[in-house]
Formats: sequence, C-alpha cells, structure tokens
Amino acid sequence: MLFNDAGRQNTNTRKPEYPVDPMFVDRWSPRAYDPTPLSEHIVNTLFEAARWAPSCYNEQPWLFRYAIAESNLQEYRSVLGEFNQAWAKNAPVLAFILARRNFVHNGKPNDWAVFDCGAAWMSVALQARRLGLYAHAMAGFDADKAYDTLGVNRDEYEIICAVAIGRYGDANALPENMRATEQPNDRKSLAEIAVKA
Repeated sequence: MLFNDAGRQNTNTRKPEYPVDPMFVDRWSPRAYDPTPLSEHIVNTLFEAARWAPSCYNEQPWLFRYAIAESNLQEYRSVLGEFNQAWAKNAPVLAFILARRNFVHNGKPNDWAVFDCGAAWMSVALQARRLGLYAHAMAGFDADKAYDTLGVNRDEYEIICAVAIGRYGDANALPENMRATEQPNDRKSLAEIAVKA
C-alpha cells in the first residue's frame, strides 16, 4: 500500500553526483506529520524491514520500543526535548531504538551494536519511503526519563534515538521557526566523504 505526499509543499531538488537508486535521494527527515494513525500491518512492515538488517555475528542487537495508541504516544512524547515535542506531536508512531550492550552468545561488550542499529534504522527509513511515509530520527530526548518510561534496564540496553514515523503533513502547521528548513537538505560532495588510497 502506497501513500502520496499530499500537503507536501517543497519539492526535492537533490541531485546525486553519480547514479544511485532514487530511494536514497528521496529519503529525508521532515517535521510536518499528518496525525492519521497507521495500521498495525503498516507498522509491522516497517519493523520487518529492520529484521533483515546486517549485524556483527548476526547478533541483531536492536530493539524497537514503539507507541501507536494515543495514551502511549503522550508518554513517549513527554520524553522528547521541547523542540522535538513541538513538531513530533503529530506523528502517529513514535519509537525508540535501543542497542543491546553485550553479545548474547558470550556476554562480552558488543562495540558494534550502535553501528548495527544504524543499519536497522536505515532499513526502517527506506521502507517508510517505499510506503510513501517518512521517518525522522531524533537525538533530543531525556535519556533518564526514557529508561523509566520504556521500562528498560540501562545495564542491558543503550537508548540510541527516538524516531517519528508517519505520512507527510501540512508544513504550515509547524511552528514558524521550523518552516524555513522544512525541505530536503543537501549533502557534502562525494570527494569529501570517500578518499581513494
């Protein structure tokens, strides 16, 4: 099932330097969300994509804790920083990505868990775009409050980020200070990020 970007006021003017699949250029992190709920099927499809992300020793150290019911969404929103609360209040799905700190198979610290969670996050973000949705990861949240709200053992998991997911909404409904940046941003040149030996 695909959704369109009705209400999206900005067009994506990103231009890759080399031909890549359009899904990479099309993915961006908006703040304008339509509060219409997503079906459980759609939400499960997003996290199914994360299941297939690669990980060190196939550990799959990620854990997604998410809210879709309004009472749970309110709890999750309260963990976000004030800036993020101002726009994420309309997102119909709020999730937190957690990384298991130690390997299950031997109990040793997993120094690659956060890296692996990044792969799982990107899987969710790209699957969201395939469904006509958007995902926006956030670092701005109260970690201590998040551990309490999520009921997660901080010795077992590290909370990596919060994520808002949903259909694109009306950018004019955003606070005024956010409207000017509500468009896909550009990237560094390829020469700045990939250097041949």
